[in-house]
Amino acid sequence: MQLTITAMTYGPDGLARKEDGKAVFVSGGITGDVVEARIVEEGASFARAICDEVLEPSPSRTESACPYAGVCGGCPWAAMRRDAQLAAKEDNLRSTLSRIGRFTPEEVDELVKPIRHAKDAWGYRNKVELAPVHRNGKFFLGMHGRNPDDVIRVDACPLFDKKFPKALKGVAGALGYLGNSRDLELERVGIRASRRTKALEVALWTPTGGFPRGQVSRVLADSLNPTSVVRVMSKGDRRARKIAGVESLLGEGSWTERIGREEIRLSAPSFFQVNTAAAEILIELVLEALQPQEHEVAIDLYCGAGTFTLPLARRCEYVAAVEAYGPAVRDLRRNLEIAHLDNVDVIGGDAVREFPDEDADVLVVDPPRAGLAAEAIDLIASTSARDVAYVSCDPATLARDLRRFADEGTFVPVSATPVDLFPQTYHCETVVHLTRSASHRA
Repeated sequence: MQLTITAMTYGPDGLARKEDGKAVFVSGGITGDVVEARIVEEGASFARAICDEVLEPSPSRTESACPYAGVCGGCPWAAMRRDAQLAAKEDNLRSTLSRIGRFTPEEVDELVKPIRHAKDAWGYRNKVELAPVHRNGKFFLGMHGRNPDDVIRVDACPLFDKKFPKALKGVAGALGYLGNSRDLELERVGIRASRRTKALEVALWTPTGGFPRGQVSRVLADSLNPTSVVRVMSKGDRRARKIAGVESLLGEGSWTERIGREEIRLSAPSFFQVNTAAAEILIELVLEALQPQEHEVAIDLYCGAGTFTLPLARRCEYVAAVEAYGPAVRDLRRNLEIAHLDNVDVIGGDAVREFPDEDADVLVVDPPRAGLAAEAIDLIASTSARDVAYVSCDPATLARDLRRFADEGTFVPVSATPVDLFPQTYHCETVVHLTRSASHRA
């Protein structure tokens, strides 16, 4: 059937409607396209379709810089111009705050600020991951396709840091050569690169047990001269595998990045934003919202390896930082030592169970995609904090949590600023500034 794409969803698909008003999620279409589409799933309230032909291309359509964009899952919005991507991400946030957060159009207009972004639309990622495949008796490494069960063999990724154009091919070639002569039992391979520190790390995720350390180190060293090669050993059920240990096979054994005025070191299992330049905008917005003072106490929940902890510690008298993931806790302690900061209490554990006793002045929370538990919102409301910065990677859980904050009444949202950390995709971060309501001020 012929359909007109009217908007982008928070996902890879465009949104169209049948004549009866039923929503159709169209794979391969972008806002403004008129397409010939084939229905592949018909539900009670919506349908899914695949674009077979673009009959009238959208003014926002552009030629992708990635030759694999149609089959690889890494850049689903690559056919859209950058300005259209930014507008769609801002619209997604507005729509979600309205639908899920139940904020009025006037409240949404007041809350949502213009989207922020760094300069690079391509070549911005400091990390990519490769998946191992055995196919027709051959071993190779590739990237997950639009269908996650597919793995696509690629020579380069235009999203990966443009200062390391040959890194992906070098890793895939070296390990592909070795993997065709013996079973490396690779589960995945991570590559991290920093144009600022020139650090290049290869992380090999494997089960515990024997591993050809010397051979792997030699072929990777000959292929791309990395600053670090590590093996991350895991065990347990595939759906819930746990880190059993990390061993250094070559070089420094960790990856170093510079963000803002801080230079931090990260072990391979630790999370770090994949777009360093745009992550600096997150820090700027958090500090702008909190305006931390040298006599004040800060709480940093879900603090990771220190992205917000370190700048807060340089501005506050004391910081209580809570993180449940063991490798990130160890990295944070090391980064505080490197920065010569001794005014941070690093608390390992769940943010709810280990919620700090300190009477905080300001608080930052950067939860995983699931957002905040209801108990966390109650605990935040119980503090004496004057301002809260909420950093979110998912607009749906953010909208839910902001409604919970609004209904609880202690904190009210002042602004919500989307930040495009992931050009060519639908993903977007948001920094929300909440301040204590007038009725709950001391």
